[in-house]
Amino acid sequence: MKKIIPIEEGDYYLTPEGYRCFTEKYHLRRGYCCQSGCRHCPYGYNKKTNSINK
Repeated sequence: MKKIIPIEEGDYYLTPEGYRCFTEKYHLRRGYCCQSGCRHCPYGYNKKTNSINK
């Protein structure tokens, strides 16, 4: 089961379109890659090739 971590200040910002964009800090605290192609993925996931490059 995936753990739920509380949102802290600096975990995300709002894009000009109004979406939440999670930061690298948040992804590292979460501790795993969700394989959604996140903009700030510290794990190096590539959605086009469905692989982790790091």
